[in-house]
Amino acid sequence: MTTQTITVRSEGLTLSRVIWQFLRRQPEGYLERVLEANPGIADTTTLPVGTLILMPLDSIPSAADARTVVKLWD
Repeated sequence: MTTQTITVRSEGLTLSRVIWQFLRRQPEGYLERVLEANPGIADTTTLPVGTLILMPLDSIPSAADARTVVKLWD
């Protein structure tokens, strides 16, 4: 698994917020993958400053995969 290590540098951040800052989106199922790569990280609500988080890079769904096309008229 290819990963990138992120260090929490601000107080009061949640894992969802860290993912948003890293990817600028919230891919479906990515939070669960990050939790699997970081055992025990789900035990806290906000992450302490200095926490290291492994972000799996090979399992990031592309933004195109998540798009749903809505047609207003046929």
